[in-house]
Amino acid sequence: MAYILAVNPSLLEIAGMDKGAVFVATVLAAVVGTLFMGLFANYPIALAPGMGLNAFFAFTVAGAWGIPWQTALSGVFVSGVVFMLLTASGIREKIVNMIPSVMKYSVSAGIGLFIAFLGLQNAKVIVPNESTAVALGNLHNGSVLLAIFGIVLSVCLMAANINGGIFIGMVVTAIVGMLTGVIATPDGIIGAVPDVSSTFGQAIINLPNIFTWQMLVVILTFFFVDFFDTAGTLVAVATQAGLVNEKHEIPRAGRALFADAAATTAGAVFGTSTTTAFVESASGAQVGGRTGLTAVVVAIMFGISIFFSPLLAVITSAVTAPALVVVGIMMLGNVRHIDWTKFEVATPAFFTILMMVLTYSIAEGIAFGFVFYAITMTVAKRAKEVHPLMYALAVLFILYFAFVLQ
Repeated sequence: MAYILAVNPSLLEIAGMDKGAVFVATVLAAVVGTLFMGLFANYPIALAPGMGLNAFFAFTVAGAWGIPWQTALSGVFVSGVVFMLLTASGIREKIVNMIPSVMKYSVSAGIGLFIAFLGLQNAKVIVPNESTAVALGNLHNGSVLLAIFGIVLSVCLMAANINGGIFIGMVVTAIVGMLTGVIATPDGIIGAVPDVSSTFGQAIINLPNIFTWQMLVVILTFFFVDFFDTAGTLVAVATQAGLVNEKHEIPRAGRALFADAAATTAGAVFGTSTTTAFVESASGAQVGGRTGLTAVVVAIMFGISIFFSPLLAVITSAVTAPALVVVGIMMLGNVRHIDWTKFEVATPAFFTILMMVLTYSIAEGIAFGFVFYAITMTVAKRAKEVHPLMYALAVLFILYFAFVLQ
Protein backbone atom coordinates (compact mmCIF):
# COMPACT_ATOMS: atom_id res chain seq x y z
CA MET A 1 0.00 0.00 0.00
CA ALA A 2 2.98 2.34 0.49
CA TYR A 3 2.75 3.57 -3.11
CA ILE A 4 -0.30 5.68 -2.17
CA LEU A 5 1.96 7.94 -0.08
CA ALA A 6 3.59 9.12 -3.30
CA VAL A 7 0.80 8.75 -5.84
CA ASN A 8 -1.96 10.53 -3.91
CA PRO A 9 -0.04 13.81 -3.31
CA SER A 10 1.10 13.81 -6.95
CA LEU A 11 -2.46 13.47 -8.24
CA LEU A 12 -4.09 15.96 -5.87
CA GLU A 13 -1.33 18.49 -6.54
CA ILE A 14 -2.80 18.69 -10.05
CA ALA A 15 -6.02 19.96 -8.43
CA GLY A 16 -4.05 22.87 -6.94
CA MET A 17 -3.43 21.39 -3.50
CA ASP A 18 -0.12 21.60 -1.63
CA LYS A 19 1.80 18.37 -2.14
CA GLY A 20 3.30 18.31 1.36
CA ALA A 21 -0.05 18.97 3.00
CA VAL A 22 -1.71 16.18 1.00
CA PHE A 23 1.11 13.83 2.01
CA VAL A 24 0.39 14.49 5.68
CA ALA A 25 -3.36 14.20 5.10
CA THR A 26 -2.81 10.87 3.33
CA VAL A 27 -0.80 9.55 6.27
CA LEU A 28 -3.29 10.76 8.88
CA ALA A 29 -6.29 9.40 6.96
CA ALA A 30 -4.59 6.02 6.65
CA VAL A 31 -3.62 5.94 10.34
CA VAL A 32 -7.05 6.95 11.65
CA GLY A 33 -9.02 4.74 9.26
CA THR A 34 -6.83 1.67 9.71
CA LEU A 35 -6.74 1.99 13.51
CA PHE A 36 -10.53 2.31 13.53
CA MET A 37 -10.83 -0.81 11.38
CA GLY A 38 -8.44 -2.77 13.59
CA LEU A 39 -9.69 -1.72 17.01
CA PHE A 40 -13.41 -1.26 16.32
CA ALA A 41 -14.13 -3.89 13.64
CA ASN A 42 -11.23 -6.27 14.44
CA TYR A 43 -10.47 -6.90 10.76
CA PRO A 44 -7.03 -7.22 9.09
CA ILE A 45 -7.98 -4.51 6.60
CA ALA A 46 -6.04 -1.30 6.02
CA LEU A 47 -7.48 1.94 4.64
CA ALA A 48 -6.03 4.90 2.74
CA PRO A 49 -7.14 7.39 0.05
CA GLY A 50 -8.43 5.27 -2.81
CA MET A 51 -7.11 5.06 -6.35
CA GLY A 52 -9.63 6.16 -8.95
CA LEU A 53 -11.48 8.51 -6.63
CA ASN A 54 -8.36 10.67 -6.26
CA ALA A 55 -8.14 10.79 -10.06
CA PHE A 56 -11.82 11.73 -10.28
CA PHE A 57 -11.22 14.43 -7.66
CA ALA A 58 -8.23 15.92 -9.52
CA PHE A 59 -9.06 15.53 -13.19
CA THR A 60 -12.85 15.69 -13.35
CA VAL A 61 -14.12 17.64 -10.33
CA ALA A 62 -11.31 20.18 -10.02
CA GLY A 63 -10.01 19.94 -13.59
CA ALA A 64 -12.78 19.50 -16.17
CA TRP A 65 -15.60 20.93 -14.03
CA GLY A 66 -13.56 23.73 -12.44
CA ILE A 67 -14.84 23.11 -8.91
CA PRO A 68 -12.41 24.45 -6.27
CA TRP A 69 -10.64 21.66 -4.41
CA GLN A 70 -11.89 23.09 -1.13
CA THR A 71 -15.50 22.55 -2.23
CA ALA A 72 -14.61 19.09 -3.57
CA LEU A 73 -13.30 18.16 -0.11
CA SER A 74 -16.68 19.25 1.29
CA GLY A 75 -18.30 16.81 -1.13
CA VAL A 76 -16.08 14.00 0.16
CA PHE A 77 -16.97 14.95 3.73
CA VAL A 78 -20.71 14.88 3.03
CA SER A 79 -20.47 11.51 1.27
CA GLY A 80 -18.69 10.16 4.37
CA VAL A 81 -21.36 11.50 6.72
CA VAL A 82 -24.10 9.97 4.55
CA PHE A 83 -22.18 6.69 4.62
CA MET A 84 -22.08 6.71 8.41
CA LEU A 85 -25.80 7.38 8.66
CA LEU A 86 -26.70 4.66 6.16
CA THR A 87 -24.35 2.18 7.80
CA ALA A 88 -25.64 2.89 11.30
CA SER A 89 -29.20 2.36 10.08
CA GLY A 90 -28.34 -0.87 8.24
CA ILE A 91 -29.52 0.54 4.90
CA ARG A 92 -26.07 0.51 3.32
CA GLU A 93 -25.93 -3.26 2.94
CA LYS A 94 -29.42 -3.25 1.37
CA ILE A 95 -28.45 -0.62 -1.20
CA VAL A 96 -25.41 -2.69 -2.21
CA ASN A 97 -27.78 -5.45 -3.27
CA MET A 98 -29.99 -3.09 -5.30
CA ILE A 99 -27.26 -2.28 -7.82
CA PRO A 100 -26.76 -5.10 -10.37
CA SER A 101 -23.43 -6.89 -10.24
CA VAL A 102 -22.68 -6.06 -13.87
CA MET A 103 -22.60 -2.34 -13.01
CA LYS A 104 -20.38 -2.91 -9.99
CA TYR A 105 -17.86 -4.85 -12.06
CA SER A 106 -17.94 -2.48 -15.04
CA VAL A 107 -17.44 0.59 -12.84
CA SER A 108 -14.39 -1.00 -11.22
CA ALA A 109 -13.00 -2.08 -14.59
CA GLY A 110 -13.64 1.34 -16.12
CA ILE A 111 -11.82 3.10 -13.30
CA GLY A 112 -8.88 0.74 -13.84
CA LEU A 113 -8.66 1.67 -17.52
CA PHE A 114 -9.09 5.35 -16.66
CA ILE A 115 -6.28 5.57 -14.11
CA ALA A 116 -3.94 3.56 -16.37
CA PHE A 117 -4.62 6.10 -19.12
CA LEU A 118 -3.95 8.94 -16.67
CA GLY A 119 -0.63 7.38 -15.70
CA LEU A 120 0.49 7.09 -19.31
CA GLN A 121 -0.69 10.61 -20.08
CA ASN A 122 0.94 12.27 -17.07
CA ALA A 123 4.24 10.60 -17.95
CA LYS A 124 3.81 11.78 -21.57
CA VAL A 125 3.96 8.23 -22.87
CA ILE A 126 0.62 9.17 -24.45
CA VAL A 127 0.24 12.76 -25.73
CA PRO A 128 -2.48 14.83 -27.46
CA ASN A 129 -2.59 14.72 -31.25
CA GLU A 130 -4.66 16.97 -33.51
CA SER A 131 -5.22 14.28 -36.13
CA THR A 132 -5.86 11.21 -33.98
CA ALA A 133 -6.75 12.73 -30.57
CA VAL A 134 -3.92 10.82 -28.87
CA ALA A 135 -0.59 9.35 -29.95
CA LEU A 136 2.65 7.95 -28.58
CA GLY A 137 4.92 10.50 -26.94
CA ASN A 138 8.57 11.26 -27.66
CA LEU A 139 10.35 7.95 -27.10
CA HIS A 140 13.72 9.76 -27.13
CA ASN A 141 12.80 11.83 -24.06
CA GLY A 142 14.55 10.71 -20.86
CA SER A 143 11.47 11.05 -18.63
CA VAL A 144 9.30 9.09 -21.07
CA LEU A 145 11.89 6.33 -21.31
CA LEU A 146 12.12 6.22 -17.52
CA ALA A 147 8.34 5.75 -17.27
CA ILE A 148 8.43 2.93 -19.84
CA PHE A 149 11.28 1.29 -17.93
CA GLY A 150 9.27 1.52 -14.72
CA ILE A 151 6.17 0.03 -16.33
CA VAL A 152 8.10 -2.91 -17.79
CA LEU A 153 9.90 -3.51 -14.48
CA SER A 154 6.70 -3.32 -12.41
CA VAL A 155 4.83 -5.65 -14.78
CA CYS A 156 7.69 -8.17 -14.57
CA LEU A 157 7.75 -7.98 -10.76
CA MET A 158 4.00 -8.55 -10.57
CA ALA A 159 4.14 -11.38 -13.10
CA ALA A 160 6.84 -13.02 -10.98
CA ASN A 161 4.56 -12.71 -7.89
CA ILE A 162 7.08 -10.58 -6.02
CA ASN A 163 5.56 -9.20 -2.80
CA GLY A 164 5.34 -5.40 -2.92
CA GLY A 165 5.99 -5.40 -6.68
CA ILE A 166 4.32 -2.02 -7.24
CA PHE A 167 6.29 -0.31 -4.48
CA ILE A 168 9.59 -1.94 -5.46
CA GLY A 169 9.01 -0.87 -9.06
CA MET A 170 8.56 2.76 -7.98
CA VAL A 171 11.67 2.71 -5.79
CA VAL A 172 13.90 1.20 -8.48
CA THR A 173 12.50 3.58 -11.12
CA ALA A 174 13.24 6.57 -8.88
CA ILE A 175 16.80 5.34 -8.24
CA VAL A 176 17.43 4.79 -11.96
CA GLY A 177 16.02 8.26 -12.63
CA MET A 178 18.47 9.82 -10.17
CA LEU A 179 21.44 7.84 -11.50
CA THR A 180 20.68 8.93 -15.07
CA GLY A 181 20.04 12.56 -14.14
CA VAL A 182 16.38 12.48 -15.18
CA ILE A 183 15.30 13.08 -11.56
CA ALA A 184 17.02 15.46 -9.14
CA THR A 185 18.50 13.99 -5.96
CA PRO A 186 16.47 14.81 -2.81
CA ASP A 187 17.88 17.08 -0.09
CA GLY A 188 17.43 14.36 2.51
CA ILE A 189 15.54 11.24 3.53
CA ILE A 190 14.08 12.19 6.90
CA GLY A 191 12.68 15.68 7.49
CA ALA A 192 10.20 17.81 9.37
CA VAL A 193 6.51 17.03 8.99
CA PRO A 194 5.07 19.30 6.23
CA ASP A 195 2.52 21.94 7.14
CA VAL A 196 -1.02 20.63 6.73
CA SER A 197 -2.79 23.90 7.59
CA SER A 198 -3.60 24.74 3.95
CA THR A 199 -5.91 21.71 3.65
CA PHE A 200 -6.97 20.97 7.23
CA GLY A 201 -10.60 21.92 7.91
CA GLN A 202 -11.34 23.22 4.40
CA ALA A 203 -14.01 20.53 4.01
CA ILE A 204 -15.95 22.07 6.91
CA ILE A 205 -15.39 25.71 6.00
CA ASN A 206 -16.67 25.23 2.44
CA LEU A 207 -19.79 23.21 3.22
CA PRO A 208 -22.12 26.09 2.16
CA ASN A 209 -20.77 25.75 -1.41
CA ILE A 210 -22.03 22.21 -2.03
CA PHE A 211 -25.65 23.09 -2.74
CA THR A 212 -25.52 22.86 -6.55
CA TRP A 213 -26.69 20.22 -9.03
CA GLN A 214 -23.12 19.65 -10.13
CA MET A 215 -21.98 18.98 -6.57
CA LEU A 216 -24.87 16.54 -6.19
CA VAL A 217 -23.38 14.50 -9.06
CA VAL A 218 -19.93 14.77 -7.42
CA ILE A 219 -21.22 13.52 -4.07
CA LEU A 220 -23.20 10.70 -5.70
CA THR A 221 -20.07 9.57 -7.55
CA PHE A 222 -17.89 9.63 -4.43
CA PHE A 223 -20.71 7.78 -2.67
CA PHE A 224 -21.29 5.17 -5.36
CA VAL A 225 -17.67 4.21 -6.07
CA ASP A 226 -16.62 4.03 -2.41
CA PHE A 227 -19.78 2.09 -1.65
CA PHE A 228 -18.87 -0.89 -3.78
CA ASP A 229 -15.11 -0.55 -3.50
CA THR A 230 -15.28 -1.14 0.24
CA ALA A 231 -17.94 -3.85 0.01
CA GLY A 232 -15.89 -5.74 -2.58
CA THR A 233 -12.69 -5.42 -0.57
CA LEU A 234 -14.40 -6.57 2.61
CA VAL A 235 -15.69 -9.71 0.88
CA ALA A 236 -12.31 -10.42 -0.76
CA VAL A 237 -10.21 -10.02 2.38
CA ALA A 238 -12.68 -11.79 4.69
CA THR A 239 -12.77 -14.73 2.27
CA GLN A 240 -8.97 -14.80 2.02
CA ALA A 241 -8.69 -14.77 5.83
CA GLY A 242 -11.33 -17.47 6.25
CA LEU A 243 -13.62 -15.18 8.23
CA VAL A 244 -16.83 -15.86 6.25
CA ASN A 245 -19.16 -18.07 8.31
CA GLU A 246 -21.23 -21.10 7.29
CA LYS A 247 -24.13 -18.89 6.19
CA HIS A 248 -21.79 -17.01 3.83
CA GLU A 249 -22.11 -13.97 6.05
CA ILE A 250 -19.31 -11.62 7.11
CA PRO A 251 -19.26 -11.09 10.89
CA ARG A 252 -19.13 -7.47 12.07
CA ALA A 253 -19.66 -6.25 8.50
CA GLY A 254 -21.56 -3.22 9.79
CA ARG A 255 -18.62 -2.22 11.98
CA ALA A 256 -16.18 -2.57 9.09
CA LEU A 257 -18.36 -0.43 6.83
CA PHE A 258 -18.76 2.16 9.57
CA ALA A 259 -14.97 2.31 9.99
CA ASP A 260 -14.64 3.01 6.28
CA ALA A 261 -17.24 5.78 6.43
CA ALA A 262 -15.56 7.37 9.45
CA ALA A 263 -12.20 7.24 7.66
CA THR A 264 -13.64 9.06 4.63
CA THR A 265 -15.06 11.79 6.85
CA ALA A 266 -11.85 12.22 8.84
CA GLY A 267 -9.70 12.11 5.69
CA ALA A 268 -11.73 14.92 4.12
CA VAL A 269 -11.16 17.07 7.22
CA PHE A 270 -7.40 16.41 7.01
CA GLY A 271 -7.42 17.29 3.32
CA THR A 272 -7.59 14.27 1.01
CA SER A 273 -10.01 12.53 -1.32
CA THR A 274 -12.10 9.53 -0.31
CA THR A 275 -10.45 7.06 2.08
CA THR A 276 -11.39 3.45 1.44
CA ALA A 277 -10.43 -0.14 2.24
CA PHE A 278 -7.47 -1.36 0.17
CA VAL A 279 -7.77 -4.70 -1.59
CA GLU A 280 -3.99 -5.03 -1.08
CA SER A 281 -4.98 -5.99 2.48
CA ALA A 282 -5.57 -9.47 1.07
CA SER A 283 -1.79 -9.91 0.93
CA GLY A 284 -1.69 -9.57 4.73
CA ALA A 285 -4.48 -12.11 5.15
CA GLN A 286 -2.67 -14.44 2.76
CA VAL A 287 0.37 -14.66 5.04
CA GLY A 288 -1.55 -15.07 8.29
CA GLY A 289 -3.30 -11.82 9.22
CA ARG A 290 -6.60 -12.73 10.85
CA THR A 291 -7.41 -10.00 13.38
CA GLY A 292 -7.31 -6.25 13.85
CA LEU A 293 -3.74 -6.53 15.12
CA THR A 294 -2.63 -6.66 11.48
CA ALA A 295 -4.38 -3.36 10.80
CA VAL A 296 -2.92 -1.74 13.92
CA VAL A 297 0.62 -2.62 12.79
CA VAL A 298 -0.05 -1.17 9.33
CA ALA A 299 -1.36 2.02 10.96
CA ILE A 300 1.80 2.35 13.05
CA MET A 301 4.00 1.94 9.95
CA PHE A 302 1.99 4.58 8.08
CA GLY A 303 2.46 6.89 11.09
CA ILE A 304 6.24 6.47 10.94
CA SER A 305 6.24 7.33 7.23
CA ILE A 306 5.17 10.91 8.00
CA PHE A 307 8.83 11.76 8.70
CA PHE A 308 10.01 10.75 5.20
CA SER A 309 8.43 13.59 3.20
CA PRO A 310 11.74 14.70 1.54
CA LEU A 311 11.52 11.57 -0.61
CA LEU A 312 8.46 13.07 -2.34
CA ALA A 313 10.85 15.19 -4.42
CA VAL A 314 11.92 12.13 -6.41
CA ILE A 315 8.36 10.93 -7.05
CA THR A 316 7.71 12.38 -10.50
CA SER A 317 4.99 11.37 -12.99
CA ALA A 318 7.47 8.95 -14.55
CA VAL A 319 7.74 7.17 -11.19
CA THR A 320 4.01 7.07 -10.43
CA ALA A 321 2.98 5.96 -13.94
CA PRO A 322 3.96 2.30 -13.35
CA ALA A 323 1.83 2.15 -10.19
CA LEU A 324 -1.20 3.60 -11.98
CA VAL A 325 -0.81 1.22 -14.91
CA VAL A 326 -0.38 -1.91 -12.76
CA VAL A 327 -3.33 -1.03 -10.49
CA GLY A 328 -5.33 -0.34 -13.65
CA ILE A 329 -4.51 -3.79 -15.01
CA MET A 330 -5.69 -5.45 -11.81
CA MET A 331 -8.94 -3.47 -11.68
CA LEU A 332 -9.72 -4.15 -15.33
CA GLY A 333 -9.71 -7.85 -14.50
CA ASN A 334 -13.26 -7.45 -13.20
CA VAL A 335 -14.56 -7.68 -16.79
CA ARG A 336 -14.27 -11.46 -16.46
CA HIS A 337 -17.36 -11.43 -14.22
CA ILE A 338 -19.52 -9.77 -16.88
CA ASP A 339 -21.70 -11.97 -19.11
CA TRP A 340 -20.73 -10.59 -22.52
CA THR A 341 -22.99 -13.09 -24.28
CA LYS A 342 -26.09 -11.15 -23.12
CA PHE A 343 -26.29 -7.99 -25.25
CA GLU A 344 -28.58 -6.18 -22.83
CA VAL A 345 -25.93 -6.69 -20.13
CA ALA A 346 -22.84 -6.19 -22.27
CA THR A 347 -24.02 -2.83 -23.65
CA PRO A 348 -24.21 -0.86 -20.38
CA ALA A 349 -20.95 -2.46 -19.22
CA PHE A 350 -19.27 -1.48 -22.49
CA PHE A 351 -20.43 2.14 -22.31
CA THR A 352 -19.51 2.45 -18.63
CA ILE A 353 -15.93 1.36 -19.29
CA LEU A 354 -15.46 3.15 -22.63
CA MET A 355 -17.04 6.48 -21.72
CA MET A 356 -14.98 6.88 -18.54
CA VAL A 357 -11.90 7.14 -20.73
CA LEU A 358 -13.39 9.02 -23.70
CA THR A 359 -15.17 11.64 -21.57
CA TYR A 360 -12.26 11.80 -19.10
CA SER A 361 -14.80 11.40 -16.32
CA ILE A 362 -15.67 8.53 -13.99
CA ALA A 363 -19.00 10.17 -13.20
CA GLU A 364 -20.08 10.46 -16.82
CA GLY A 365 -19.02 6.89 -17.52
CA ILE A 366 -21.23 5.71 -14.67
CA ALA A 367 -24.08 7.89 -15.96
CA PHE A 368 -23.91 6.43 -19.49
CA GLY A 369 -23.84 2.90 -18.10
CA PHE A 370 -26.83 3.38 -15.82
CA VAL A 371 -28.93 4.98 -18.56
CA PHE A 372 -28.16 2.19 -21.03
CA TYR A 373 -28.82 -0.47 -18.40
CA ALA A 374 -32.35 0.83 -17.85
CA ILE A 375 -32.95 1.01 -21.61
CA THR A 376 -31.54 -2.34 -22.70
CA MET A 377 -33.04 -4.34 -19.85
CA THR A 378 -36.47 -2.84 -20.56
CA VAL A 379 -36.29 -3.52 -24.30
CA ALA A 380 -35.09 -7.07 -23.60
CA LYS A 381 -38.27 -7.59 -21.53
CA ARG A 382 -36.29 -7.96 -18.30
CA ALA A 383 -37.63 -4.79 -16.66
CA LYS A 384 -38.86 -6.72 -13.62
CA GLU A 385 -35.25 -7.61 -12.84
CA VAL A 386 -34.31 -3.93 -12.57
CA HIS A 387 -34.72 -2.33 -9.16
CA PRO A 388 -36.76 0.92 -9.17
CA LEU A 389 -33.68 2.71 -7.81
CA MET A 390 -31.90 2.00 -11.09
CA TYR A 391 -34.67 3.66 -13.08
CA ALA A 392 -34.61 6.64 -10.72
CA LEU A 393 -30.85 7.00 -11.17
CA ALA A 394 -31.19 6.69 -14.95
CA VAL A 395 -33.73 9.53 -15.01
CA LEU A 396 -31.50 11.61 -12.73
CA PHE A 397 -28.51 11.14 -15.05
CA ILE A 398 -30.59 12.01 -18.14
CA LEU A 399 -31.62 15.25 -16.43
CA TYR A 400 -27.95 15.84 -15.59
CA PHE A 401 -26.96 15.46 -19.26
CA ALA A 402 -29.82 17.70 -20.38
CA PHE A 403 -29.62 20.56 -17.88
CA VAL A 404 -26.37 20.46 -15.91
CA LEU A 405 -23.60 19.27 -18.23
CA GLN A 406 -22.30 21.94 -20.59
